[in-house]
Amino acid sequence: MIERISCMRWSILLFTMAALSNGRTSPAVAADNGDGTYSNPPLFADFPDPDIIRVGDDFYMASTTFVNSPGLAVLHSKDLVNWTTIGNVIDRLAGHPGYDMAGGPLYRNGVFAPSLRYHDGTFYVAVQPNGTGQGLQIYHTQDPSGDWQLNQLIGGAFDPALSFDDDDTPYVVYSGGWHPEIYLRQLTPDLNGFVAPAQEIHNYDGLEGTHVVKRGDYYYMFHSRPGQLAMYVSRSTSLFGGWETIRSIDDASGSGHQGAVVDLPGGDWYGFAMLDSGPIGRVTNISPIAWENDWPVWGADNVIPGEAAKPILGQPLVMQPTSNEFNTAQMLPDWRWNHNPDDARWSLTERPGHLRLRPTQAPDFWNARNTLTYKGFGPQSQLVVELDISNLQPGDHAGLGMLGKGLATLAVNRIVDGDARLILSTGVATADSGPMTMQASAGVGSVDSVLLELRMDFETNQGQAGYSVDGVAWASLGDPFPLLWDWATGTFQGEQYAIFNYSPDASSGYVDVERATFVQRSDFDRDGDVDVDDFQRLYTYHFASLPGSTPLETFGYGDWDGDLDNDYDDFWQFQSDYVALHGREAYQAAAASVLAAPEPCAWALALLGSAIAAWPMRSRRQTSFSRASTRPIGA
Repeated sequence: MIERISCMRWSILLFTMAALSNGRTSPAVAADNGDGTYSNPPLFADFPDPDIIRVGDDFYMASTTFVNSPGLAVLHSKDLVNWTTIGNVIDRLAGHPGYDMAGGPLYRNGVFAPSLRYHDGTFYVAVQPNGTGQGLQIYHTQDPSGDWQLNQLIGGAFDPALSFDDDDTPYVVYSGGWHPEIYLRQLTPDLNGFVAPAQEIHNYDGLEGTHVVKRGDYYYMFHSRPGQLAMYVSRSTSLFGGWETIRSIDDASGSGHQGAVVDLPGGDWYGFAMLDSGPIGRVTNISPIAWENDWPVWGADNVIPGEAAKPILGQPLVMQPTSNEFNTAQMLPDWRWNHNPDDARWSLTERPGHLRLRPTQAPDFWNARNTLTYKGFGPQSQLVVELDISNLQPGDHAGLGMLGKGLATLAVNRIVDGDARLILSTGVATADSGPMTMQASAGVGSVDSVLLELRMDFETNQGQAGYSVDGVAWASLGDPFPLLWDWATGTFQGEQYAIFNYSPDASSGYVDVERATFVQRSDFDRDGDVDVDDFQRLYTYHFASLPGSTPLETFGYGDWDGDLDNDYDDFWQFQSDYVALHGREAYQAAAASVLAAPEPCAWALALLGSAIAAWPMRSRRQTSFSRASTRPIGA
């Protein structure tokens, strides 16, 4: 028997929580604390090798995607804190058969370290593909959310920094950490070729990932020194020489080692820097910049702050990450394929409102095309996919996985007699393979649909898989598995969610993916919304003995913080999330609807309404689970 506390006790509890709130009114979505401050990183996911520019009142970012297709993410922001993915530079990777996994995959290669610039009405991205034998590529467009055109140059420039001088002459500056020379090459006015051979402009050991910025009379080069995970800054009054170099920020201080600075509309400056952050990958921090003797100083004493005043106020919060209901004509831009997809084997139109995946022929997950990926978000996130498996054939492996150095798949297999079985396999990727072994399995009978869930916790660096056949009762499958990362093995990316369907043999089967929902931390029924139904679950099971023995199983019963119970802490966090998402009046109405109590409880609720109106709710990243109500989290 579930013990429910009395309405009066609930009212007192609600009143007390409202009175004790700390005045923050918005969830820390995209690190926005809702009070004029932000917490780093703005995007709590793998957005490596950033380059950020300002055009008028708009900021744009380009970021590495390696062999994910489409390639090179393009993001937009009004305040450097709240970002939206608006497109990708490269619609389909071209120039090497490995992009189609012909002859094996190209993990850790492809397109990285883009240089983003705007000049005379046109956006440009310069990139040097790695591992493909191609030369420097310069893409250009008038609409960064639209199609980009390619100029393929003959000759390379590793980690290029595109720069337009004051007289409009275009140059590219580049270097590699394995040699001390830093080179400059002038480009043709149409950026379709080189004018002259490379010219050495500076000599300093171990620098790469250079960005070039002009401020006043000085040119600045911001370099990464990977051997130290540190940033170095060079300055000169001429692009062609006379550079002096100092050490700046580093990873050891939690700041970062690759990035640059961008000016704000009012004339101030902000910096951005990539920080190696373990299994989540390489995140990008931002920081106020001061200038001392014409050298940039990050935060206080060259340490990027964990929290600071927002550079620009008044902009709306942006939800991250982005769920997918597959009801658009094209794939959402922040969902990318692992390598180029086989377009004959997937569709958004054969069954509108669904992603149809026909199995690609592959020996295993590591080598399977048409795997749809999304970045793992921290500090915790959880993804639920709903699959129609009625057309799977024996031998098909369809499901939800994790792709990175750490590997996991929760695959649905159709048995010959028509029943379905779930199989959890895990592994650790090497430099050139992705070996996996089966860890657990469970039969689910002759069902036509199943929901799969994968959780990533980047504080414990563990993942957990689970499933449901009815959307109500959830079960974990197998033990937690490790989240991993390094640059020499695996994918050189943070752990990614992955939706897949492959078969070792040719198959006529298919799976329809109805939705891929990132579950918000108070979305106890996992339907993509924090609403009255979730409030009802929290109330029904408050202080009850919860079914289940893992956080994945008890989450649906109001266990917000993953400690296997539903208590005051869970209520406090739910209350904060609900008010942040819907407002205090909506919360008051939801509380009255759920409690639906006669006198004297109605009188207590009236007092509650006054209390909530008077005290805003707490919603900031104070615990490991307070990233944001729109930041999905697991246990």
